[in-house]
Amino acid sequence: MTADEIEHLFTCPDGRFSCARWGRPVAPVIFGMADESLDIFRAAMRAGFAHAGHPMVETDPEMGANLMLFFMRDWSELDAVPDLEALTGQAGLPARLAAAGGGSGAYQYRIFRFDPDGGIRACLGFLRLSGALAEAHPAQLAETVMMRSALTFARDVRVSPQLAALIRAAYDPVLPVASSDPSHALRLAARMAAAAP
Repeated sequence: MTADEIEHLFTCPDGRFSCARWGRPVAPVIFGMADESLDIFRAAMRAGFAHAGHPMVETDPEMGANLMLFFMRDWSELDAVPDLEALTGQAGLPARLAAAGGGSGAYQYRIFRFDPDGGIRACLGFLRLSGALAEAHPAQLAETVMMRSALTFARDVRVSPQLAALIRAAYDPVLPVASSDPSHALRLAARMAAAAP
């Protein structure tokens, strides 16, 4: 993965570069997943964050849970989430997600919150389980969710060894938890190259 490719992944539509990782241990809570899948999902997520060199814990001392994941078959199910607008800070979110993609609806949506140093403080993830997502094994789904919530990607990303290597590089403690400087992509590319076999 080149520095230009990495920079593209963190460049927002308005041209702003933003790359941040979690600055605190990740404490997930999962809604809408079948009980028999939860243990598999949690174990796969824990393995993903361990691979990145970042801890996953049961609770965050300030928030209880800081990675909140909502799984549903249809966006209208979000209407039943208590205080959704207060939680997300966004009005009419279910209707907007349902109308995305020319009316076909979005498949996923993420909202990040940040600590004063720019590191990820919390992440809200919403996934509509239809199409290929509905058929995914819980471990496969967990890997996808973990990678997409590990860093503030501005683009949709696909699970791959290159992406796993990028996440590992971004969690190098030598690097800052957050950067708005596009030259950060050069540092990430250099660490990926140094870690390559």
